Amino acid sequence: MPIYTSEDQLLKRQYDFIIVGGGTAGNVLANRLSENANVSVLIIEAGTDTTENLSVQVPFLGVTLPGSDLDWKYTTVPQAGLDGRVIPFARGLGLGGSSAINLLTYNRGSDDIWNYWAKLTEDEGWSWSKIKKYYLKNHRVVPPADGRDTTGEIDPSIHGDGPLEVSAPGHILPIDDLVVQSSKQLGGRFKYNPDFNSGDCTGVGFMQSTVGSGKRSDSNTAYLQPAIFRPNLDILLNTQVTRLVQSSSSESGPTLTTVELGTQSDKSKRSQVTALKEVILSAGVVGTPQILQLSGVGDASALRSLNIEPVVDLPDVGAHLSDHPLVANYFQVSSEGTWDNVLRDGSILGANMGQWQTTRQGLFVNSPGNTQSYQRLPPDSPALDGITDPASGPLSAHTELIFVNGFAQFGAVKQPPTGNYLTILTGVMSPTSRGSITLTSNDPFASPSINPAILTTNFDIKAMVQAMNDAQTFLAAEPWQKEFKPVVFGELADAKTDADKAALARKASVTINHPSGTARMSPTKAKWGVVDSELRLKGAKGVRVVDASVFPVIPECHIQAAVYIVAERAADLIKTTYGL
Repeated sequence: MPIYTSEDQLLKRQYDFIIVGGGTAGNVLANRLSENANVSVLIIEAGTDTTENLSVQVPFLGVTLPGSDLDWKYTTVPQAGLDGRVIPFARGLGLGGSSAINLLTYNRGSDDIWNYWAKLTEDEGWSWSKIKKYYLKNHRVVPPADGRDTTGEIDPSIHGDGPLEVSAPGHILPIDDLVVQSSKQLGGRFKYNPDFNSGDCTGVGFMQSTVGSGKRSDSNTAYLQPAIFRPNLDILLNTQVTRLVQSSSSESGPTLTTVELGTQSDKSKRSQVTALKEVILSAGVVGTPQILQLSGVGDASALRSLNIEPVVDLPDVGAHLSDHPLVANYFQVSSEGTWDNVLRDGSILGANMGQWQTTRQGLFVNSPGNTQSYQRLPPDSPALDGITDPASGPLSAHTELIFVNGFAQFGAVKQPPTGNYLTILTGVMSPTSRGSITLTSNDPFASPSINPAILTTNFDIKAMVQAMNDAQTFLAAEPWQKEFKPVVFGELADAKTDADKAALARKASVTINHPSGTARMSPTKAKWGVVDSELRLKGAKGVRVVDASVFPVIPECHIQAAVYIVAERAADLIKTTYGL
């Protein structure tokens, strides 16, 4: 498999399939479609090869990747729900995409979310009973880095035998047992869940992460690298797709199988490659609607205002952007068993890095959090007043808590120079706020306008306040008070009322980087949506979309597993279409 770093190096200009984006979904498709030696595949990635990047490999260093050269470095427009703040909007740039820069959590979502997708799309192929095989095909459980017995932390019997490596935490932290003890003591909404991938995605339990042998497992290492020597698969790096070009037209719509390429280094130069069967857009929640709009697919009046000739009038392109908001809640603790000094003292950090490099053991084999908790709101929650429950069912959560054994910087607050801290990240998992991705110009190298509309509904702000209250309720349990003795810290200490917490949420919230929905699926004959339930672009031929933009509604969990599952099903749909 040749790896090209410039389009000038391409030896041919036609492929059966052209995949736009070498990220979480794109690499799955590249692997599965190129399994057939008679099928030619080109994958085009705007970034570079991440395979040897140490910061990608080391799970604990995942927090350093947003804002790096492996991030598109997008920012949002001023957020009305966040006191007008502009916040970062991290998206992976390079092979692996966001699976190479995320914080590694692997949640496939509840049975309810998949059944809800089936209902929304009127396609039983998305129901859990039909989707389960793709979940099993995608990943496998491997031992944690420390090799300990993980009975009760993860249930291997409900997992699969696929290429992506998934494990329980590989280095136990002092707070992990306190989380489990408190869960079992409190019960109810804080019940202990021995495996969030059981279909019930509520309760408290250990985080499962895309880590094998202490090292990140992403779509590049799990899917693309094993296919690297296939002669029918080409990879083109450092190249952006600037638009899709109409190659023909008929009464049923235009055919958009010609791909225009460009680079940041020479913005005036353009070239083309053509798909004989399909172009598959896997450019992500930002990139996919941007490319569609640049190609004349979107809201016709908005496109004309930017001097783009409409080809397909699809107002939903770029609409319905949804993301999970997050607030970092800080507590000072009496224990010295946190990892705060690792971040303060270069020699301690270096020692941990050295341990990872020589033995694949220690703190750095984990993402920063080992445990998480998903909660349903109390039935009498004011967040639910006057609205239909936005969660997909009783097995799906409204909110999340992530327990971090130190001061985790999310947002503008800096780590204090002394002291030991605990962070609980609170998030809203079933947000009702909806935003958009829209073009700012017809320049394909200009960043689009990104508006996730964070915390702009009554439900979202009140659900976040409930999560913040839940964090303090959980820490009031006897195991915490006996050992860590957490005390609210910083501005949280002054947030005495729900109104105070709502104000703090608006001041401090960021996103968990789980955007979705900007090219959402809908029933074939529905007037809304961007793609049909088999992910084919509505109103056109030759284009399919496969990434988180097609989610009809955001899952109530971390979303990377859902992207992998969608990509696995998409590969089968494509193979069936062409008898492969």
